Amino acid sequence: MDDLASPVTGTYSDAPREPLITLIEARDVVRLLLHFAETHGHDSDEERDAYALATDLAGRLPSE
Repeated sequence: MDDLASPVTGTYSDAPREPLITLIEARDVVRLLLHFAETHGHDSDEERDAYALATDLAGRLPSE
């Protein structure tokens, strides 16, 4: 089996660690993706993908 296709296993430290992305950073990403998608009018696949990703991520974020 290819190393990249095999399941990830290992032990994890109990030590506190930084999140991969903070809530503030995630909200900023959503804001910028929506800005990109809305200012360019959904004319390209990338703009539609940006809008879809922004709305999906926004739905996963906790409300304030």
